[in-house]
Amino acid sequence: MVVDDATTARSASSAGRRPWGAPGRSGHVSAGSRVPVACGVDVGSTNSKVIAIDESGAVVARASRPTPRDAVDLSVKVDRLFDAVEEMVIEVCGEIFEVHAICVAGVGEDGVLVDDGLGVLTPALTWFDPRRQDLFRALRPQLVDDETFDSETDPVRTVVGWAWARTHETAGRARSWLALTDLAACRWAARPFFSDTLASRTAAWRSSDRVWAVDRVAATLGSPELLPPVVATGEIVGPLDSPTLRAAGVIAGDAITVAGGHDHPIAGWGVQQIVPGAILDSMGTAEVVVAQAPGMPVVRGEHVDVAPGIRSDGRTLLRVEELARNVQWASQDADVAAEVRALLEGAAEPLPLWDSGYFVPGERGGGAPSYSPDAPRDPRARASAVLGALAVAGRDAVDAVSAGMPDRGEVRLAGGWVRSPGWIEIKSAVHGLRAAPILEPEVTAVGAALLAATARGWRPDAVVSLGGFTASMLG
Repeated sequence: MVVDDATTARSASSAGRRPWGAPGRSGHVSAGSRVPVACGVDVGSTNSKVIAIDESGAVVARASRPTPRDAVDLSVKVDRLFDAVEEMVIEVCGEIFEVHAICVAGVGEDGVLVDDGLGVLTPALTWFDPRRQDLFRALRPQLVDDETFDSETDPVRTVVGWAWARTHETAGRARSWLALTDLAACRWAARPFFSDTLASRTAAWRSSDRVWAVDRVAATLGSPELLPPVVATGEIVGPLDSPTLRAAGVIAGDAITVAGGHDHPIAGWGVQQIVPGAILDSMGTAEVVVAQAPGMPVVRGEHVDVAPGIRSDGRTLLRVEELARNVQWASQDADVAAEVRALLEGAAEPLPLWDSGYFVPGERGGGAPSYSPDAPRDPRARASAVLGALAVAGRDAVDAVSAGMPDRGEVRLAGGWVRSPGWIEIKSAVHGLRAAPILEPEVTAVGAALLAATARGWRPDAVVSLGGFTASMLG
C-alpha cells in the first residue's frame, strides 16, 4: 500500500452514521477514529487495483495485484480475484481509513454463470482468448447484424462467453449471469445486477430503449431469465456488506455499494470532470478511445460502440483496438523485441513505415497478427512497422469516435504506455499533433472512486483526484 500522509492529515473527518445511501458530509473525527474514504476498484486484464480517495478527492492510498488466472488457459480464477480485491481494500485502509462507498470498474465482456448464492459455476473466458474465434464462427449464422445494438457483433462480445459457459456441466445449476466486473459489488450488495455500460458490451442490448434482444439471448445464453436487472453506472445498488471487511474493521456501518461498469467509459467520465468534451485515448492491454457525447441521437461509426452516458442523458462512444498482444507477438523474435524496446524508450529513431502495410495487427477477439509477404527482415524495420501500424489504428479510432460528436474534443493520453517517451513521439508523428498525457497511472480506479464518492453525497474535486494531470491540461 502507498499512503499519502500529508493528504491523510488534511482529510481527517468523522465517520458520521447515516442510513446507507443517505448523502451528506461528516465533521471532524476524534482521536483514534478512522478517516472516511471512497474506494475505486479496477479489475484489469493483467492487474487489478484499488484506490482510496478522501472527501476532498485526494488519492490517499493504492494497492495492486496481478489478476489471477488459471495455470493452463487464460480464464480468470474468479473467487481468487474476489478475495484479492477484498485483501486490497483492507490493505489500502490499514489502520487509518474506513470505506464509506465503493465502486468497481473493469473489463467489459468477461463474465460467469452463478448459483442462487452468487457462487461461481463456470470459468471466465477472457475477451482476448483465441478460442472465441471458433465459437464465434459457429454462432455467426444465428446473429444477424443490426445497427441498433450498442456494439458490433464480433468474437469479443459477451454473447460468445454466454455460449461458451453453457458448454460446462455446471451450467444447468445456473440462476444468473454476472459480469466479472460486477461480481464483487453483487456479493457486497447481496443482489445480482448488470451495469448498463457492461450490458452494452454484450451485442444483445439496446441502450436506446434499454431492452435485450431476446432472440440473441436465447441463441447464446439460453434463457433471458438468467439476466439480472440492468442498472445505471453510478447508481447506489445497496449496502456494502462483507464479513471479511467487517471483521477487519474497515467499513462504515452505513457504507454503500455503487454500480460501476466498463472501465474505459468510467475513466473517460473522470477525465471529463477536468476537461469537458475531452477524448480519452487509454493504452494498456488494449487501446480504447472513449468520449461522452451530449444527449443526442448517436449513429454508430465503423467499429464504434455506444453505451449510456454516465450520470447524464447522453451517450458514451468508444472504439477498442488490440495493443499489447500485437507487440507480444512481434517480440517473439528477440531481435525485433530489442528494437521495440529501444523505440519505446526513445533510444532509437523509428523508420517512417506507418502506412507501409508491412504489419497486420491481430483481429479483435484473438485473431493472429502477421507480417505481409513483402515485409523486410530487418528488425528495426519490423519494429517500426509494428508500432507504426498500432499508432495508425489509434489515430483511426480517435477519428471514428470524433465523427459521432458535435465538436471534436481535446485528446488526452492515459495508461501504462504514456510512460514510454518513444511511443508518445510515434503517436504524435502519426496523429500530426501532440496530445497531453495524464500521469496518474490508475485513471479508471480513480474514476470509480469519484463515482462512489459522488453517490455518497460528497463533492470530490477531480483536479485533486487526478493530480497527475500536466500543468498544460489544467490551463
